[in-house]
Amino acid sequence: MERHSNAARIMKIFVTGATGFVGEEILRQLNETGHVVQILARHAKHGRAQKMASRFGAQIYEGNVLENTSLVAGLKEISAVIHLVGIISEVGANTFENVHVRGTQNVLAAAEQAGVKRFIHMSALGTRPNAVSRYHQSKWAAEEIVRCSGLDYTIFRPSIIYGPHDHFVNLFANMARFSPVVPILGNGRSKMQPVPVTDVAACFVRALGEPKSIGQAYDLCGQDVLSFEEILDAILRVTGRKRLKLRLPMGLARAQARLLEFIFPRLLGRAPPLNRDQLLMLMEDNIGNPKLANELFGIKPIPFTQGIETYLGR
Repeated sequence: MERHSNAARIMKIFVTGATGFVGEEILRQLNETGHVVQILARHAKHGRAQKMASRFGAQIYEGNVLENTSLVAGLKEISAVIHLVGIISEVGANTFENVHVRGTQNVLAAAEQAGVKRFIHMSALGTRPNAVSRYHQSKWAAEEIVRCSGLDYTIFRPSIIYGPHDHFVNLFANMARFSPVVPILGNGRSKMQPVPVTDVAACFVRALGEPKSIGQAYDLCGQDVLSFEEILDAILRVTGRKRLKLRLPMGLARAQARLLEFIFPRLLGRAPPLNRDQLLMLMEDNIGNPKLANELFGIKPIPFTQGIETYLGR
């Protein structure tokens, strides 16, 4: 990944969602560029937060995006906020509306109160006002709040993000490792543009020093437009495995998702690994235009197969 020419001045950055998959890579790149970083964690002594802070020289601030009063003190003397917090499945108070909409509203209000002007927001490809999934609907509502905030915002809408610790490519790679059969949900023909986590993180970090990105929203997509089945084929090819592909009718998939939605929160206190909202998203094409972001932030896209070979290689 080549270094972007528009390097940002050294800033103090407040990062929400820093302990997640994308957050870890953003912390790594922020650390490489010399920024001072403060990460938001619900529990400061939590092992994951401590690990990230130690590894990347970050400070930990204890707070919760669902509690506005817990945020303001952490945003004092902050130059910019990178807001990554998001969920793909709901459990308890962590609903799409609470986390994506109210959480974003709370962080924006705290930033405004603390005098922070720069706000970089994680949305999602497919987010739009007439979205069919509640996930995308809540992401759109959050975007609207950001746009109306009066802050110097940049919005990023990534496609499916892949990398060494992702929860998509690795899920099917591990499934193929232990099972002679891998599932294809529905017809498997919906289109996607998987994007490397390193490219996503680079755009967030480089936006800090790129005034042209203020007031803009960017699609973050890979160079390959692939169907779900083509993605699965690429994973099998890279890992050197031949597996029977079992097409799972969408009606059966919805029934399984409904069961998981009932069992996981009630019996395990965890979000389900699959929900009906995800199935809605899998049934529609999810593609965008990466040209604007790639040109502005100096991203050199690579083929999907080449990207996953770096961590799935035989």
